[in-house]
Amino acid sequence: MSPRKADTGKVNVGERLASAMALVVLLLIGALALFGPAGVIAWGEDAALLDAHDKRIAELRETKAALENRVRLLDPDNVDPDLGSELVRQNLGVMHPDEYVIELDMADKTAGD
Repeated sequence: MSPRKADTGKVNVGERLASAMALVVLLLIGALALFGPAGVIAWGEDAALLDAHDKRIAELRETKAALENRVRLLDPDNVDPDLGSELVRQNLGVMHPDEYVIELDMADKTAGD
């Protein structure tokens, strides 16, 4: 053992403390890399959330397309006669005395598909 290291016993404690602190900091950085908000584990959650948002966007695009089609059919200058008749009958309850109303349960139809 060199005489210099024997004389500076407190330096060894300081070096050990610095090494321990560096190890703790590295462990914290590693934990954040795994478990943090942008860590490896969060990537899976983000991917699942992205898939859910993509599905919701697809549903909203379908709904938007259906609404755009309905708006096009209700153009004030050229209303689709079938849609106009359907809306008048549905909203105002207007029908001829010789007409019959047949209600279809769409849930049964889609369940059979």
